[in-house]
Formats: sequence, structure tokens, C-alpha cells
Amino acid sequence: MDHHDKLALPVGTTLDRFIMRKQEDFPYATGELSQLLRDIALAAKIVNREINRSGLIDIAGAYGNRNVQGEDQQKLDVIANVRFIRALRNGGEVCTIVSEEEEGMIQTGNTKGKYVVAIDPLDGSSNIDVNVSIGTVFSIYRRISPTGSAGNEQDCLQRGTHQVAAGYVIYGSSTMLVYTTGNGVNGFTYENSLGEFVLSHPTIMTPATGTIYSVNEGMAQHFSKGMAAVVAHFKEQEFSGRYIGSLVADFHRNLLKGGIYMYPATSKAPAGKLRLLYECNALAFVVEQAGGKASNGYQRTLEIQPQGLHERCPFFIGSPELVSKVEELLAAEESS
Repeated sequence: MDHHDKLALPVGTTLDRFIMRKQEDFPYATGELSQLLRDIALAAKIVNREINRSGLIDIAGAYGNRNVQGEDQQKLDVIANVRFIRALRNGGEVCTIVSEEEEGMIQTGNTKGKYVVAIDPLDGSSNIDVNVSIGTVFSIYRRISPTGSAGNEQDCLQRGTHQVAAGYVIYGSSTMLVYTTGNGVNGFTYENSLGEFVLSHPTIMTPATGTIYSVNEGMAQHFSKGMAAVVAHFKEQEFSGRYIGSLVADFHRNLLKGGIYMYPATSKAPAGKLRLLYECNALAFVVEQAGGKASNGYQRTLEIQPQGLHERCPFFIGSPELVSKVEELLAAEESS
């Protein structure tokens, strides 16, 4: 390396360049999916800016409304929802959007759009005010209905195995976008000075096992006997309990370090709390592409047939050996 090379070290591969290079990996290499991923990245940059400004202007805290899930909407939830819907509508590749923040399907007016997006625009938003990592989760499907018409429920209620891409953005000490198109998982860190996502975590593989379990033990009195046995097992193994309360943050840590995230069915929430379409399926696709596993405790998450846009689902995700152990313990308790 000569003197001039040292003065100008390469910044690395930007997300745009990476997407263009990998375009031939997509099932439909016509550029639409590439553009759609860039639209999501653009919205993520804007939301990242809004989050970073939230301490300076009045956009943190509750909005005063409740969303379709019955949760208090945070002002940043509303902003993120608007930003992502606007970016996807303007991009032209998406006919229909399902958002955690909206009860029904959102028709973009792009009847020629070939894709459907299910999205949680700002996950973990109750953590906004206390400076804890929050995130965006997204899932992309190719529409089933003929182009030229509005998308319909059949387009949205596809099994997770039909996803063509999925990923998440984590807004934290650094902002990262992690996604898969079914050819491995890659992570990009946002470089503020360049305004670009740069490849920082190529070909992410999650460890086969780990020593972290993530579950809200404050709900233990509502756990089933099987779930109580699961928690007892991990304690006997002297695992570390790590639970942030932001799904994306807990998942991201365990993806990189090894571990398991659990949001089980409880007596208070018999179907669990997390949403199948835009939380569980997206992260299940990512984890499987990274060598991990995702399950409702009895069945592979990606094989569950959705019945509703906001359907909830018990969720166990992470290192494959740990998820398999949970399934074994739950099955043993049921058969005893």
C-alpha cells in the first residue's frame, strides 16, 4: 500500500452497490426488488434522523391515540409509519402494505406493483423515552393476484416460506440494517458522515448454541407447566438472562452471540403477543438463513398459515440447538 492509498482507505461496500451486485440472486432479476430494498433503506435513514432528533424536539412520548393492537401509539411510531408508507408508495414497486399501526390493508395505488410488504415501522417504541434500542421489522412477498388490480388479503396472508426478502433495522449505539433475500444474511452499519449503509457484517451465521435466554420472567405466573420447565432448564444450565423488551434488540444480540428469545403463550395471552406477519415471519426467515431456527414451540414458524393480518403467535427463535431443546421440553410436558 503506497502513501496515497493510506490517505484514502476504502469506505467499504455500500448497500446500494451490494444490492446491485447481488441482483442476479433474486428470483426475479428485473430490478424491482432491488429498488424496493433501496426504498426501505431510504425510509430507515429518515426514521434514524427523526429518532436522533427526538430528544431535541417534541416527537417523543405518547401520541394520544391507541393503535389497532390496543397499545398507546408513540409519536415516533406515527412518524415511522408515515415515512415507510410514503417511501413504499412513492417507490412504485409495492401494491399493498400491512402495518402494525393500521387495522386494514393499505392500498398504495400502485396496481402494477409486484410486491406486498408487511412491516412493523417502529418496534419497541415504549423504549424511545429511555434511550434503549428500537427497530423496524419488514417482510416482502411477491403478490399472488394479477398485476393491474389492487392487492388483496390472499396476497398478504401468505406463509412465511413464500417471503422473497425480509429484515430489520436496529436504531441503537449504531444503526444497522440486516436483511436476507434467501441467499444468506448480511448486515450494514449506517455511516452518518456519508449518509450510507456500509457492509459491516457479511454472511452472518448464528452460533449453533449459546448461553443467553431472553424472556419476560415477570410473566412467569402466567406460564404453562411446559414453559416453566423450559425456564428452569436454562437456569439449571446457568444461562444468562437478558431481556431488553425491544424484540429487534434482543433478537439482534442473540443472532450475533448465540442464544434464544422466547415470547410464549400465557394464560393472559393464549396466542402469545408477537404478530406473525410482520414480526415473527420476518425474523424467522432471517434466522433460518443464518443457520438458526424459529418455532411456535411445536411447528416451524415459516410454515404457519396466517389467518388474519394482525394474527399473534407464540415465538421461540435463535440458536438451533436451543430452539430444538424448547420444543423437546414442551412436547415432554404435554405428553406427561
